[in-house]
Amino acid sequence: MRSIWNGAISFGLVSIAVKVYAATEQKHIRFHQLHGADGSRVRYRRVCVGCGEDVAYEDLAKGYDLGGKDMVMLTDGDLAGLPLASTHAIDVLEFVPADQIDPILYANAYFLEPDGAALKPYALLREALLRTNQIAIVKVALRHREQLATLRVRGSVLMLNTMLWPDELREPTFPFLGADVETRPAELKMATSLIASMATDFDPKRYTDDYRLALQAVIEAKVAGRQIVPVEEDPAAPTPVANLMAVLRASVERARSARAGSVAIADARPQPATARRATHDSTGTAIPSKRAKARAEPAPTKARTKKTPARKVKSGSKA
Repeated sequence: MRSIWNGAISFGLVSIAVKVYAATEQKHIRFHQLHGADGSRVRYRRVCVGCGEDVAYEDLAKGYDLGGKDMVMLTDGDLAGLPLASTHAIDVLEFVPADQIDPILYANAYFLEPDGAALKPYALLREALLRTNQIAIVKVALRHREQLATLRVRGSVLMLNTMLWPDELREPTFPFLGADVETRPAELKMATSLIASMATDFDPKRYTDDYRLALQAVIEAKVAGRQIVPVEEDPAAPTPVANLMAVLRASVERARSARAGSVAIADARPQPATARRATHDSTGTAIPSKRAKARAEPAPTKARTKKTPARKVKSGSKA
């Protein structure tokens, strides 16, 4: 990985030099735009509407739309005096409990690596965050923009997560929010049973981007000259409200059957080699275990005896 930023975490009077690396990458398959007639690349040009000339990147200025056809132009000199945090500092503002951060606020994630001799204070901050179960709220300037962010621990690495500002969150104003919807106890009980039957520990490795994999297969088939057969989809119909209880009950049964099948497959897997180890004598010959001997020796046959049913004695009669 290549670092995209370097600076220091300002933690009280402690300064921790760090390098910042992008922690995620998009796996989207990218396409170029081509001219359908001859397959040539289509390129975009920055053309001035006023004079019709191409405009170089360094000659671009920023324009703020005032509405209609009016704009105000801002230059680099106009922006130079803005109050921007140091471009090489991560300033810790405060520490908050980890469970108080709403995930909707998170934007991008970055790894932080200690730079030079900063390993000791880096490890100190990491262990202190773990012990107190706290997250640091920080301000940082990335790409010439001040951003709110958090410092937290993931594994053995400090993570920087940029955040949205509170006024960047939208409020839902859907009409259904004012509706009075009644849920019957039986339906709620069945819904919670369905959730319980599908509940498990989260493992992101279980999920794959099926669309991207299918798109990659289409591209490879196109390259190899094979015939591409489109896959027809069978869109799922919405669940009728009248059949909600029946659908929930069927969903619970299917989830339980799927889980029972998974358990049966796991039980049928061969035992690991460590469970079948045998002891050895002085010559190196394996000595079978007692369980192996019991399986090898035929089970003793038992003589069949005819059972005589017990006589029932009525109450008050003499035996």
